[in-house]
Amino acid sequence: MTLESITESESLYNDLEKMTVRELLDSIHEEDKKVLPAVHETIPQVESLVEQVVERMKKGGRLFYVGAGTSGRLGILDASEIPPTYGVGYDLVIGMIAGGDQAIRKAVEAAEDNEELGWEDLQAYGINELDTVVGIAASGRTPYVIGAVRKARKNGILTGCITNNPGSELAEAVDVAIEAIVGPEFVSGSTRMKSGTSQKLILNMITTSLMIKLGKVKGNKMVNMQLTNQKLIARGTRMIVDELGYEEAKARRLLLLHGSVNNVLEAAKNEGK
Repeated sequence: MTLESITESESLYNDLEKMTVRELLDSIHEEDKKVLPAVHETIPQVESLVEQVVERMKKGGRLFYVGAGTSGRLGILDASEIPPTYGVGYDLVIGMIAGGDQAIRKAVEAAEDNEELGWEDLQAYGINELDTVVGIAASGRTPYVIGAVRKARKNGILTGCITNNPGSELAEAVDVAIEAIVGPEFVSGSTRMKSGTSQKLILNMITTSLMIKLGKVKGNKMVNMQLTNQKLIARGTRMIVDELGYEEAKARRLLLLHGSVNNVLEAAKNEGK
């Protein structure tokens, strides 16, 4: 087995179909335990990427995730959750998947094999030097992803990647390579498992750190979250009660009037001047 083939290597387990359900679950869990140490090893690279992206975003830059299959879907998931959680626009963190939106639910045959298509898809967003492109691919060999980051880097755009094989072609094509080496999958080659879990954790780290550094969190609260349902309105109301000591009815009224916890806090601060 070469280093580059870890994600495609044989499972450490065999005769899976002969295992009891409990044996399957215990074995999968044992493999999952290997994910956290692997992600921990990537923190210096994640730190480097986040610090650079923060400075670009302060100047108007955006973050693009480019992937295929599971990796592409995870990027889209992370990007789609940032606006409601932190009250930013849907054009700040953008997830792209080989084959377009239809590939989110159903695989699009051979879409990931086109090395030119990733960069072409980025052009629709008017990508520029303030932006950042992060390619996500467990194997580190996906042409759609490699083509996108390679062309982006050539055009002076900051690039990064999240991959699960060491020394991959994708890692060599970017400025900051994040390599979470989680080892063989429980089902040989099924990178939706440990590899996908590690990618989700790293994506969480990247965007959460970015939003905190961009001032979208106060203390430990999501003070800019969108009030899209009653649960979030209730949560925002409690934040205001805790922060300002208002009665619940007043806090709720002000929250709905101003549209976010942060706006209420700012209004209260201005009134106190």
